[in-house]
Amino acid sequence: MLQDLNYAGRTLNHVGQAGPAGAAIAGVAALAPTRSLKVLLYGLNYAPELTGIGKYSSELCQWLAARGHSVHVVTGHPYYPTWTLSDGYDNHSYQHEVRDAVQVHHCPMYLPRTPVAKGRILSHASFALSSAPKLMARIRRVRPDVMLAVTPSFLVAPAALAASRMFRIPSWLHIQDFEIDAAFELGMLAGGRLRRAVTGAESYILRQFDRVSTISPRMLDRLLAKGIAPGKTVEFRNWVDTDEIRPADRRTTLRQQLGISDEAMVALYAGSIAAKQGIERLVETAAALENSAEQIIFVFCGAGALLSRLVELAAPLKNVHFLDLQPNERMSEVLATADIHLIPQRAQVADLMLPSKLAPILASGRPAVVMAEAGTQLASEIEGAGIAVSPTDLEGFAKAILRLAQDDGLRARMGEHGRLLASTRWRKEFILAGFETQLIELAKGRTQNA
Repeated sequence: MLQDLNYAGRTLNHVGQAGPAGAAIAGVAALAPTRSLKVLLYGLNYAPELTGIGKYSSELCQWLAARGHSVHVVTGHPYYPTWTLSDGYDNHSYQHEVRDAVQVHHCPMYLPRTPVAKGRILSHASFALSSAPKLMARIRRVRPDVMLAVTPSFLVAPAALAASRMFRIPSWLHIQDFEIDAAFELGMLAGGRLRRAVTGAESYILRQFDRVSTISPRMLDRLLAKGIAPGKTVEFRNWVDTDEIRPADRRTTLRQQLGISDEAMVALYAGSIAAKQGIERLVETAAALENSAEQIIFVFCGAGALLSRLVELAAPLKNVHFLDLQPNERMSEVLATADIHLIPQRAQVADLMLPSKLAPILASGRPAVVMAEAGTQLASEIEGAGIAVSPTDLEGFAKAILRLAQDDGLRARMGEHGRLLASTRWRKEFILAGFETQLIELAKGRTQNA
């Protein structure tokens, strides 16, 4: 505990590092920006998508707009995580809307019926092609002070870099996960020669940006290993609004709607249901605990490419419930419904990404059982707030869930520690205020050098 209190008192050295808690953070956020910017964000995902990259990109842009910056977005039509076009959007045309004072331009893209590797690549490539003319047109009209590109998809990076060079705009590339490395590790792409060629091109493109950020220390190390100069790299972690997501009574309306008794323990997975998670192993865990002395109910809340497969696998089980992806305004209730949160992750993608669901789980004041080897970033982040088990140890994963289900005191202590971590390391206002400062400094530096 003393270590965490010391952590909370440190000053900001990079985006996402913990800073002063309480009023000091609120004071930082309340300060007017030293300069009002015109910011253009370019990336595949944006609101109204509820999970993943779209959620964080839209929250960032809305926050910047509320701070008085002029924010413009070039993005795809919303589709994630269901890979189905959202209602009200026309994927055969370009569409413009204003969301929370942000000018958002949606570009058409190919959406495969089955998002396997080839379909995903074609989808991302179609967005890169359709969005490039719109990107150039918006830059000509807006003349932004800074351009922020967000990956995945990495296929936006070449166009972003070309546009920044052509119009002499400072460029910032933000990496939510290393999709190229993950594709090879998961077998979506194969071949040593191909990997060397693709990662070599990736490294070259990365080195050309003025700033490159990513969401965890281990991922920052990977940037350095790819040849990015330390002075260009920034840790810009994802965040959570600790006022919106907070500990609450476990006896929620949602629990009642699902017909789950107050005595039952709820083990919850909430988020995208896709290949990177290895979520199908949670069904095996549910089967192993179906007849345990403790009544443990598994709830899967979300959507994604593997949902139908997951439903099929869980069909024989009586201790599994499925719930559609819930709107943001109900997320705090969803998280409070859980007694134990579950974070599966394939061993192959460890430290290539950090699950975005982690920060809200910590803020909810509930412990988590995660699939992570000792020494990985995920295992480090959950220390004291949950239990990390090797992704290959399904028996150990089930035992960790059972252990938490049987020990009210342990759940309470880990939940309290998780809430402390969320308030010090993941607090939205402080992380975004630090990002804003660096964004202004980047724009100012290019102006001085012009």
